[in-house]
Amino acid sequence: MPEHTFRVNGETVTVDVADDVRLLWVLRDVLGVTGPKYGCGINVCKACTSHLNGKAVNPCAIPVKALEPDDEVTTIEGLADTVDADLHPMQQAWLDQDVAQCGYCQPGQIMAAVAVVRRAKEEGREISDADLDGIRNVCRCGTYFRIREAIRAGAKAM
Repeated sequence: MPEHTFRVNGETVTVDVADDVRLLWVLRDVLGVTGPKYGCGINVCKACTSHLNGKAVNPCAIPVKALEPDDEVTTIEGLADTVDADLHPMQQAWLDQDVAQCGYCQPGQIMAAVAVVRRAKEEGREISDADLDGIRNVCRCGTYFRIREAIRAGAKAM
């Protein structure tokens, strides 16, 4: 099988898997990174949302052959390291706002939220209702009100 080299949470990894294996399965089954959750496997629910070179992506939709050696995959496990703290401000906001119920969607929700806030900040503006409406991650428990409040709080701290 072909080897694929890329970075995950700041570390270079090399995996020996078929080209068409999706990144989600490489992360979870080969590398043991369990933060990105399997929800649908067809790029709909967004439970696996992670960052690829700082942008929110869904690893269930990315074949490992699409990654280059200098590509950086960041999962919820590596998010705090991007700010050199115990918790990323968005993770802290999630705790402060008591968002989680079952918790299954939370890693993907947080990763999507961080990407949206970063984009707004790069554009020199505050997070808007339209930004929040654009986050399409599914929450089985329906804690959307608390999710939105946590994103607003996290955005202020980022």
